[in-house]
Amino acid sequence: MATRVVLFTDTLGDVNGVSRFIRNSADLALTTNRDFTVITSTNFAIPKQRNIINVAPIFATKMPKYENLELALPPALAMYRAAAALKPTVVHISTPGSVGLIGRWIAWRLGVPMAGVYHTDFPAYIEKLFLNDSMTIGCSSFMKWFYKPFARIFTRSDDYAQRLTTLGINPNNLVTLKPGIRIDEFHPRYRDDTIYPRLGCAPHAVRFVYCGRVSVEKNLPLLADIWPAAHAALHARNITAELIIIGDGPFRAEMEAKLQGTNTHFLGFRYDRELATLYASADAFVFPSATDTLGQVVMESQASALPVLVSDQGGPKEVTRHNQTGLVLPARNPQAWTDAIISLGTDHPKRKAMGTAAHTFLQDFSIAKSFDHYWSVHEQVAAGR
Repeated sequence: MATRVVLFTDTLGDVNGVSRFIRNSADLALTTNRDFTVITSTNFAIPKQRNIINVAPIFATKMPKYENLELALPPALAMYRAAAALKPTVVHISTPGSVGLIGRWIAWRLGVPMAGVYHTDFPAYIEKLFLNDSMTIGCSSFMKWFYKPFARIFTRSDDYAQRLTTLGINPNNLVTLKPGIRIDEFHPRYRDDTIYPRLGCAPHAVRFVYCGRVSVEKNLPLLADIWPAAHAALHARNITAELIIIGDGPFRAEMEAKLQGTNTHFLGFRYDRELATLYASADAFVFPSATDTLGQVVMESQASALPVLVSDQGGPKEVTRHNQTGLVLPARNPQAWTDAIISLGTDHPKRKAMGTAAHTFLQDFSIAKSFDHYWSVHEQVAAGR
């Protein structure tokens, strides 16, 4: 029997690694002739292609504090009819939100096995945002309940496979998904030394880039704390250094206020070729998050030949080679981050060598290889293995 996968997701039009992974998967399914359909429910703009179905939500609003994210109430029966018509052999639940909950119910109604991905560490986010043990415990309990009936659960890193085991999820059902990005879209050939000056930056500077949601759960308070000292130390050595923040979020205003006068530039969201050019035209990538299950931007920046600074917690360290393609630093040691920025900022040959190694390293992480692995596991689930 041919494998037919229907994927349910709460995020598709949002700007994040999860939605990019799903869009890439939908594209590859078309080019490789796999029966794969995405179902969502959103008012955001999404790709118009034959294997993506958007069932209009009954109600949708922007998420408080996260205006680039959406809370939606999907029509369950309409989604059921759309899924049933596709006769799936596997239902894939990509997110544990309202669409994911309906997808879970639909799989039960259809008697179809489920697979899913643990894309986002929601308990860790709750802990960072609310500092409330009861809420964190409640979220962890929900995640355990949500994923319990899944035949397979993909994790984005080995680190998170271990964390899911501590949640009480059967380790025999866990599969670490081979990571991958569109390596052809992120490449040092897109370097353009005029792009930053055109955006109001200095014509010549050592540029450290962060890309992602500008929020506390990304450990950005640490970056806001250490950048002034690192910037001052580089300035004392007659090195002009800039911190480039690509993205937006609830911590932006506070971070902007804190970093006034430190050559920090907030560029908001950037997309596609412009984003690739911003990566390739910088000098190093800084990503202090301790809650990312993978860190797709860490892979994109390395493919663009940037050395990366990542934390020793979460998934990004697994797609970084310490002292070769970047540095893996203690998540809660500000001095280590300050010293690392100063070290890379003052050592051009080291930056170039690490960047070249990073680009070479990432060539094995194509999205095509990742999707092949993804699909093979769904074939196993469909076959009852």
